[in-house]
Amino acid sequence: MSILVIGSIALDSVRTPFGSRNETLGGSATYFSIAASFYNKVRIVATVGEDFPSRYMNMFKTLGIDTSGVIVTKGKTFRWKGRYDQDLNTAHTIYTHLNVFKDFNPQVPEKLKNTDFVFLANIDPDLQRSVLEQMKKPKLVACDSMNYWIANKRSSLERLLPKIDILLLNDSEARLLSKTANLKKAARRILSYGPKALIIKRGEHGVIYFSRNSYFIAPAYLLETIRDPTGAGDTFAGGLMGYIASAPHIDESTVKKGIIYGSILASFTVEGFSVSRLLNIGRKDIAERYRHFTRMTRS
Repeated sequence: MSILVIGSIALDSVRTPFGSRNETLGGSATYFSIAASFYNKVRIVATVGEDFPSRYMNMFKTLGIDTSGVIVTKGKTFRWKGRYDQDLNTAHTIYTHLNVFKDFNPQVPEKLKNTDFVFLANIDPDLQRSVLEQMKKPKLVACDSMNYWIANKRSSLERLLPKIDILLLNDSEARLLSKTANLKKAARRILSYGPKALIIKRGEHGVIYFSRNSYFIAPAYLLETIRDPTGAGDTFAGGLMGYIASAPHIDESTVKKGIIYGSILASFTVEGFSVSRLLNIGRKDIAERYRHFTRMTRS
């Protein structure tokens, strides 16, 4: 089964205590699609400018990622520049140039509308809802958001939530959306808004999954080397959705296992800049790290 992702493709410039890179491949749809492609066919709906390097588009195609929904628009590609200090959990934005992404109005090609699994990456909730309305009865829909949309387009986001299955937020976003400090209470309130499940991403502190009847806590994979945390959350989502879409059936056990695979793929991403580490691993590497993770967390 295939997965459709709606999100950004960008050129990122990043500096961390461990080095820097200029105008490397980034964007939510990029990290998501590469991670998910280890398990399933992925289809991207996004926009890039005329300056987008052809080598990156060729890379997507080499990985079997369907780029027929990527529109080349007159103008420049979305660019982000940021830095991380010793606290790698906090990105300091130097600039964000939306460029062609500013006027992005996603239109799903007809041949992609029957995709079974949909991931709505972090964009305006009105656009997320517009994409969902174009789809033909997907089996599972997951959605990401951020503080900006929660603060500035809350009513639009709340209209979207009953239409999705899994909502992904970090802990500060969950507190902001729920107006509640305690995460367990926050999750209960957010689930009352409509989604079937909530996943709270907590960086190096792992992940918490909540459904209406249960919750599940997964630690992060412990690393010695972290070079660049950019894209870790989108990689996590790609691994999660990729695994779920490859499973014979969907239940809470499948989602929990998908969370572990998402965390493992994110652990590879942060070991290098941009998508460099993801492009140099295979299913065998993922499986080996999964086995190590299960050994380390077994009582």
